[in-house]
Amino acid sequence: MNEYLQTVNSPQLYAIVAIVLAAMTAVCALFLVKSWRSGVKLGMDKKLLMRTITASATFTLLPSISILLGVIALSGSLGVPFSWLRLSVIGSLQYELNVAEIAAQSYGLTGLRLEELSPEAFITIALVMTVGILGGIICCIFFLKGYMRKLKAKPRKESTGKPGFGAHATTALFVGLCATFVGSYVGRAAHADWMPLAVALIAGGVMGIFEFFIRKRGKVWLENFSLAASMLAAMAAAVILGLMA
Repeated sequence: MNEYLQTVNSPQLYAIVAIVLAAMTAVCALFLVKSWRSGVKLGMDKKLLMRTITASATFTLLPSISILLGVIALSGSLGVPFSWLRLSVIGSLQYELNVAEIAAQSYGLTGLRLEELSPEAFITIALVMTVGILGGIICCIFFLKGYMRKLKAKPRKESTGKPGFGAHATTALFVGLCATFVGSYVGRAAHADWMPLAVALIAGGVMGIFEFFIRKRGKVWLENFSLAASMLAAMAAAVILGLMA
């Protein structure tokens, strides 16, 4: 293990992350106990409460597969402790991978390549990822109450059933984000580097198959597997294409 990997997988980082996650686990346990007591106080059946807890715990295991894959993907370049932390508290799988890549390129690297990374680069990448995700927390602290009051307020006129500005803005943002990354892959393909584009197309094809069965065949339960399956297909494709190159 080189010096960089020893630094990002140091016992000190493991200890810091363990403390943070222990605190988060304690908060979750506290809310669980309070929710149970509130349900009992309202007269809810304890068997029903237990079935609800069991069903919720079981349901969260399936989406966690894609998160675990994200930790594995990031840990190879950013180490296990930081990857574990970023995807265990308020991190987002899509956000973490994309921002880590953008931060690395902004630092002057070609990407999250282990041979190019250094402790200084890791600090920059970790700082960008952490500061970037704070936007949601800050907005909740200052604007969530006002937003909730607006949602509960009586609408001035009946809804026409058409999507509002927020829906259109979110769609436009998502399309722009996809276009940015796909455009970079096309640019790299123009320089004979086809792997990123091929892997993206394979992942998109697998996701498209899942979306077909979810939307056209009513297999809603497949939503829990679509992201994980797309990532696994992309990883397998990258390995196979790498061996063939």
